[in-house]
Amino acid sequence: MSLKDSIESVKNDFLTEFASIDDSSSSEILKQKYLGRNGLVTELFKELGKVSSDDRPLYGQLLNGLKNELFEKISSVQSGSDSDESSDYVDIALPGKSYSRGSSHILEQTFTDIKKIFGEIGFSVAYGPEIDDDYHNFTALNVPEHHPARDMQDTFFVDKDIVLRTHTSNVQIHLMEEKDPPLRFIVPGRVYRNESISYKSYCLFHQVEGLFVEKNVSFGQLKGTLEYFVKKMFGSDRKMRWRPSYFPFTEPSAEVDIWDEQRNQWMEILGCGMVDPEVFKSVGYDPKVWRGYAFGMGVERIAMLKHGIDDIRLFYNGDIRFLRQF
Repeated sequence: MSLKDSIESVKNDFLTEFASIDDSSSSEILKQKYLGRNGLVTELFKELGKVSSDDRPLYGQLLNGLKNELFEKISSVQSGSDSDESSDYVDIALPGKSYSRGSSHILEQTFTDIKKIFGEIGFSVAYGPEIDDDYHNFTALNVPEHHPARDMQDTFFVDKDIVLRTHTSNVQIHLMEEKDPPLRFIVPGRVYRNESISYKSYCLFHQVEGLFVEKNVSFGQLKGTLEYFVKKMFGSDRKMRWRPSYFPFTEPSAEVDIWDEQRNQWMEILGCGMVDPEVFKSVGYDPKVWRGYAFGMGVERIAMLKHGIDDIRLFYNGDIRFLRQF
């Protein structure tokens, strides 16, 4: 048998045996049989010395090609087996994977704090529509037709008489229409106003409305409620003051400021007052029998003052560096 025939025979025998192996141990046996020190391919290289000098380069090339082909096929089986073994192997001594933990948004945290504080003094939580009619958002709240809030530059109109609510006060009308007094509710939610976006204003923000209706309710009770809230939210040593104000749906009305050490000035945090008798009439309550107080606060303003945040846009731009601080 010529050397060329021997090369073909060894190659065919290898391919037949290679087709039947299925693990790395079998491939190692095959490797030793063909490529080992005394393997069949090694023996063929020894025969190369008996070939004429003219034919030796040709047969040398054939033998090197055979050796490389056999080596690649055996290596493919062994590397695939190693990969399978490594993928199944679990080192139980290694520490577990560390995953980032999410958290509630700072505004949601502030909502939770507000609801908890008012829940401690008997307020329930109610929700209402963010898209509402003109009547519930304006008319029933004693907002006159000529009031600036009714202008398109201040309010988002969905239709002629349908708006994105400009305050959560619309829900107090729904509550009083649906429930008989007495009532004690807070109403958290989003509100919308057509304002230019800047560090201190945004086209949407969040409010918490408060409503308490009883037969014997006084402004003194309103003051006590809100002073309790301020002390719980900002600390017992936070200075606060009351200023006379005007709102169409309350009379008398006031605004509450707290002292901001960072800015070294008074900062408004909420508006409030005794429910106007006209509002009671619009929902069928007898203002000679029932009295009540209402208040409304901006959640972003509360969060900014509590945590020293100076730009309202930070709540909405999704910057993880900002959010991770809370």
